[in-house]
Amino acid sequence: MTVVAADVVVCEVCGKKNRVPAAAPGIPKCGNCGAPLPWIADADDRTFAEVVDQAGLPVLVDLWAPWCGPCRMVSPVLEQLARRYAGKVKLVKVNVDEAPQVARRFAVQAVPTLLVTHRGHVIARQAGAAPEPALRQWLDNALAARASTSTPPPPP
Repeated sequence: MTVVAADVVVCEVCGKKNRVPAAAPGIPKCGNCGAPLPWIADADDRTFAEVVDQAGLPVLVDLWAPWCGPCRMVSPVLEQLARRYAGKVKLVKVNVDEAPQVARRFAVQAVPTLLVTHRGHVIARQAGAAPEPALRQWLDNALAARASTSTPPPPP
């Protein structure tokens, strides 16, 4: 297992600070009130499998580069979506300059490239920046497609 970092996230319901690791089983919830927390993490070639492929939630992957103007414009929108979909989606940011293997795996030819993945499988792909309503609709469609094709867990 790779050691991955943890970020401190302030609960939007009660205002308490919570430590949210980049990779963990389950869904991060506030230790005080139990509200789902936004899950925003970074990954690179070394941590991608643990942070993204092994996540139990669908993952919105932002493949970006620091020199990319549209990447910097779309980043706050993606963080806003991560807060809106807390408990339903994990946002993972991957700097393609520092993660060339991840960029090759997904054949990234333009940044930003956005993916929705679940357990290592790409559900949806979007190249280029878009306004928040368009990205929200794209994410909703991807989550609906995943829900319609996923099989329910076996009964206990």
